[in-house]
Amino acid sequence: MTTTTTPTSPTRTSPTPAGPTDPTAPATSVPTAPVPPAPAGSTAAATPTALAAPTSPAPWDELVSAALLGTERRTPPVAVRSGQGAAAALLDAAAVSTVRRRAALRPAPAGERPAPAPADPRPPLPPAARRRLSLLLADRGTGGGSRRGTAPDLTELLPQWLAAAGAYGYRAPEALLPALLDAARARTDLRPAALALAGPRALWLSRLNAEWKFALRGIGGPAGLPDDEDPAGVQRQWEEGLFAERVALLTALRRQDPRTGLALLSTTWSTERAEDRLMFLDSLREGLSAADEPFLEQALSDRSRNVRATAAELLSTLPGSALAARMAQRAHTCVGPDRTAGAPAITVEAPHECDAGMQRDGVAPKPPAGRGERSWWLGQLVEAAPLDGWYDRFGGRDAAAIVALPVGDDWRTELHDAWCRAAVRQHHADWARALLGAPGAPSQAAEVAPAGSSRDLTKLLTVLPDAERAGWVAEFIAAHGLSEAFRMLGVCAVPWAEPLGDAVVDALDIARDAGSYPWSFSGVMGLAERCLDPAAADRLDMLTAVTDEPEGASPGSGGYWAEAFQRLVGTLRLRATMHAELAAPPPTGHHSPDAPDLHGPVADPADAHAGTATDTEAEAGAGAGAGAGAVGEAIGAAATHPRTTRQPLAP
Repeated sequence: MTTTTTPTSPTRTSPTPAGPTDPTAPATSVPTAPVPPAPAGSTAAATPTALAAPTSPAPWDELVSAALLGTERRTPPVAVRSGQGAAAALLDAAAVSTVRRRAALRPAPAGERPAPAPADPRPPLPPAARRRLSLLLADRGTGGGSRRGTAPDLTELLPQWLAAAGAYGYRAPEALLPALLDAARARTDLRPAALALAGPRALWLSRLNAEWKFALRGIGGPAGLPDDEDPAGVQRQWEEGLFAERVALLTALRRQDPRTGLALLSTTWSTERAEDRLMFLDSLREGLSAADEPFLEQALSDRSRNVRATAAELLSTLPGSALAARMAQRAHTCVGPDRTAGAPAITVEAPHECDAGMQRDGVAPKPPAGRGERSWWLGQLVEAAPLDGWYDRFGGRDAAAIVALPVGDDWRTELHDAWCRAAVRQHHADWARALLGAPGAPSQAAEVAPAGSSRDLTKLLTVLPDAERAGWVAEFIAAHGLSEAFRMLGVCAVPWAEPLGDAVVDALDIARDAGSYPWSFSGVMGLAERCLDPAAADRLDMLTAVTDEPEGASPGSGGYWAEAFQRLVGTLRLRATMHAELAAPPPTGHHSPDAPDLHGPVADPADAHAGTATDTEAEAGAGAGAGAGAVGEAIGAAATHPRTTRQPLAP
């Protein structure tokens, strides 16, 4: 029988003496000194109160194990004060661990108090939207992604909520910042929107917890910049900052002032490591212009092959660059009109060698396995040549007329593939339109992607304007169905335009009439839940009924399709509700940016009144698991009744 001991209040401890500290280590308290072990042979030696405590906080799973088994069967790995029982010491340790988790701190020796968190002047979320975010964060790890049943998949609603919230200029509730950063750490697709909502305090927290270091390289906007009026601060951060901070700084500067960003990079370029130079060079894509050409021309002579290749790629996207002119001259020598044919045609003579000049301009001399050298060199030349130069080369013909010309000696696929890559690289809509062709043509699928082709229709579609892209994909689905259209749907603007949404729903309805199971189209159905206009929910109600199964249909397919459409309609209506919650006016009297800041995330005054007790519990679950009181009661019950049901506990 376990003796029940009344818990006592934990004693205050003194901080460790000042000394070198880990900059990522948060301030915590040092555990009390352990009680010396009893002499050998004494009865106290067998009791938990006489055992030495660990020098560092015990892991949560060890506390839970001791609570589940009972303090008589498992000695809790905690410091036990004189006159205190093992169960009381276990409860004290659980409470301290819970406070650390709720404060988003990791156990560590006491160090210097961190600087105050920066103010975030943006308005707080409306109360309903705040509660919605807490529920989405709490649900994100509960096995989402199932395509059965009628309930919406909340794990996929979180990125939609973050994307929608970003348009309103709200700030994230401080109590939810740890859960928001945890969600962004687990899913890279959430990071841009999550960090934008978290704002400058995400940077502040990321310096206190190594698990959130990704935030330093994920924010490239004004939040990652020093004061505009402090050029010395910018230079100091560039020279002394972590690599991720330097990348974020350069990206932010390029978005704000490309020339300033290039000048900053030039100051340390010659001393950077090759892998760092490659990342910094890739940052120049932001705001790339002719002013960057001299720097990129110098990078063509870099000692790193990857840096040379990236510099050549960037220069080829500038049609007026000297490299683009050199590549155009080489490509026009290899590809031109056939003067010997009776009808207009294209003749191709691939290069016979890859000389030093071609290699300096980014042409890789060694082809991949299974690829001929000459075709490999030809493709790189045509890909880097400005597309506008082909108009004069073929007598003033436009892109569609040039693409329609026959190509001799079976070079058509190789030449058109290179033109496709050039259209994507140069973002040339006319050539993308010509190479895609008419989507409704019966043989279009085989025509635009013949056997042996490496072209990517999805990338070509990204070059077209949003409305035209959606229309092209809608016609393609109407003519060829959904089997080839999944990746195309993924690059269409959200919410889908009405013609595209109607085409997808019609194709799904046709699949149901054919008697197949809905999970054969689970990917498209998932996209429809995320991308269809929520206003379409009422029009889709008729699809939620169970229909008669056609002859030869898969058993039970009608009921499964009804479930799938019910989930689709329910998700669309929930998305509409989320948008309405975000559009509601925010609470008045939110925290002023001029108000004094605390050491750590400051609680939003509006948040204190925003929700009911249920809402508060949901946020506690999202931010740090169960509350300290609930955890203490659960562990206390398990410690005194070791045979109770073993329900998992979370800190």
